[in-house]
Amino acid sequence: QVQFVESGGGLVQPGGSLRLSCAASGIAFGIYHMGWYRQAPGKQRELVARITTGGSTNYADSVKGRFTISRDNAKNMMYLQMNSLKPEDTAVYYCNAPSRLDYGSNYWGQGTQVTVSS
Repeated sequence: QVQFVESGGGLVQPGGSLRLSCAASGIAFGIYHMGWYRQAPGKQRELVARITTGGSTNYADSVKGRFTISRDNAKNMMYLQMNSLKPEDTAVYYCNAPSRLDYGSNYWGQGTQVTVSS
């Protein structure tokens, strides 16, 4: 019954910005740490940013200083502000709860495509 719906992706030039949104339902959102993942063509899905229930954040080295993860527990929403985008950021971006994945969940939403190209 859990559902994650990602939105906000699109085509952007290098150096541009995008803001991704994740709407969660069917989950006690406020008690789960959350994360943004991405999967580039031919590559493994990777965790790029994580935010705890209390708002502490961690980032992959590849996006540190450029991406900002945030959440609004009252609205069951999570966001990823992406600045200074690079072609290597091109991927499908997904949101999920890392603890659910660790527990054995294999549910993923549809994701949202981010393409960084001139």
